Amino acid sequence: MDNKIALVTGATSGLGYAAARALAEDGWRDIFVTGRSIAGIQESATQLAAETKRQIFTPLELELDEPSSVQSTLENLVKRGSQIEFLLLNAGLVPGSKRMLTAAGVEASQAPLIGHHQLVVGLLHADLLSPMVRIVISGAEPARGDVPLFSFTDVAALAAKNHKGDRTAAVEALLRNGPNVKYAPNQAYADAKLIIAWWTAALARRLPPGMAAYAVSPGSAPSTKVVRNASPVLRWVMIPLLKFIPGMTMTPETAARLYLQACEFKTDVSGQFFASAPGKVTGPIEAMRHPHFHDRTNQEAAWQAVVKVSGVDLSDYQR
Repeated sequence: MDNKIALVTGATSGLGYAAARALAEDGWRDIFVTGRSIAGIQESATQLAAETKRQIFTPLELELDEPSSVQSTLENLVKRGSQIEFLLLNAGLVPGSKRMLTAAGVEASQAPLIGHHQLVVGLLHADLLSPMVRIVISGAEPARGDVPLFSFTDVAALAAKNHKGDRTAAVEALLRNGPNVKYAPNQAYADAKLIIAWWTAALARRLPPGMAAYAVSPGSAPSTKVVRNASPVLRWVMIPLLKFIPGMTMTPETAARLYLQACEFKTDVSGQFFASAPGKVTGPIEAMRHPHFHDRTNQEAAWQAVVKVSGVDLSDYQR
């Protein structure tokens, strides 16, 4: 990588902010940073410039829940004409005790993927990704299925029971949290992160040679806003307890560095999900070998469901 131009979504605080700062420290020349409000991301860009003593941060307003905001961001990037070499899709939250849907009818913890999908496809269509781009999207340990209190939905079983075996319809039901999907916050979060892993694998197969995409879990870093909507038990009991157990949490700065490792990953591992070793929630990341991550039928079902919900596909993309 030439360390020229990067784009980090969700950079107003937490892991996105820490990742943007780390990229500056590593010598990246220009860094686009996005946030839900222009005022908020402008303030973050100013703080990043002051902390790193580098005037390289360009703030962009991006509300992933709103297709018009994604389109506006894309138009802004087209005007600038810069090809991005590292794209960090950083957004997510642990959902609260009550189900929340976006205006488009997407469950809140699933919604960032829809916006990120629209952004990636738009960048590809506009030829704004470098031929050697590395795309990283934020995953999470619960997608493995071995994290206490978190479990994911058996998509094949859901499809067989309620959708005549149609796994695309089953994944769409999870994205929208219905019909025939009972809302459970921790399961919704695990489902969202597993669908991200599947979507990443499907995206990787569609990218031109040289480009690569990875889902990367930053591990347990609870000192961020990702838990802002989590249940009181999780926020005020479980997470504070974790902080007292050695090896169970990391700082945002340490966790964000795991994202940046993917800049050096090769194309032969494109599409894979990287996380802490099985049974752990912090530490060095490795490619996950669990069979459910590598189910190609589910990967393609996730891709097609996201295409259906977002209304955006790569079918007409020509490089």
